[in-house]
Amino acid sequence: LLCQSGSSFHVFDQGQFAKEVLPKYFKHSNMASFVRQLNMYGFRKVVHIEQGGLVKPEKDDTEFQHPYFIRGQEHLLENIKRKVTSVSNIKNEDIKVRQDNVTKLLTDIQVMKGKQESMDSKLVAMK
Repeated sequence: LLCQSGSSFHVFDQGQFAKEVLPKYFKHSNMASFVRQLNMYGFRKVVHIEQGGLVKPEKDDTEFQHPYFIRGQEHLLENIKRKVTSVSNIKNEDIKVRQDNVTKLLTDIQVMKGKQESMDSKLVAMK
């Protein structure tokens, strides 16, 4: 159901929605999977804040919004795309830089550990 402002939609009864609507459009009837899909496409759950505290929504009312999901603005829908994070997007140079950073950190830790042990033994000798 589209919100009055036209900038979000509500799922008022998650159980009924999962049982009756989801199987028509998805290979599952799992509300959590549907929400995960919404998140992958940039939709976010709307949390209402009033009078300095979180207002609990109606019993089973969940509202979702996306900056490009607006009533009457169908041309914006093409901007709603799945967020892709792929290992192939990481350049080999970036991986080498990261490996070099890790190697340096490990070396620094070993040096610090050696200094700590040296200071510990000197402290024991002084006691």
